[in-house]
Amino acid sequence: MPKMKTHSGTAKRVRVTGTGKLRRQQAGLRHKLEKKPTSLTRRLSGTEEVAKPDVKRLKKLLGR
Repeated sequence: MPKMKTHSGTAKRVRVTGTGKLRRQQAGLRHKLEKKPTSLTRRLSGTEEVAKPDVKRLKKLLGR
């Protein structure tokens, strides 16, 4: 059997924590930031845990 390859697009978007959970960046912080309230940009900053239904699919893409 050939080796499993990591999906490089997913690897750039998702990080695996030490305990094996998946973290991702929240959407909505790329452009038009002048129009968005500061409270919104603060809330969207940082990472968030991946939704439970998506974990199995993303782990497969990451080769885990």
